[in-house]
Amino acid sequence: MPHRDHPRGTDNVLLDLGIEDAEELSAKAALALKFNELIDQRGLSQTEASAITGMTQPKVSQIRRYKLQNISLERLMQALVSLDQHVEIVVQPARREHMPGITVAA
Repeated sequence: MPHRDHPRGTDNVLLDLGIEDAEELSAKAALALKFNELIDQRGLSQTEASAITGMTQPKVSQIRRYKLQNISLERLMQALVSLDQHVEIVVQPARREHMPGITVAA
C-alpha cells in the first residue's frame, strides 16, 4: 500500500475543516464550556443563571446547548465575570510554535 502524505493539522479542528470564523467559534466554545461547568457546579437553573448574568433565559439556554452563533465573545466573558470569574486577555507576538490567532484557556 503506497504511503500518502497527509497535511499536518493544527490544534483547532474547526480551522482544519475550513470553517469560517473557526478561531472565534473555538474561543466561544471554550468560554461556553466554562460557563456550563460553573452553572452545573453551582446547581443553577437557567432562570437563576439569567438573573445572575443579566442575560435572558433563552440566551442562557443557547449557551447551555452550545448554540453560539448569536452570542458575542464579549457577552460570554461578561457572563463569566458575573459568575465571579477573572477573564484575562493577553496579546503577544506570534512565535513559530504559536501561529497568529486566538486561543482561550479556561
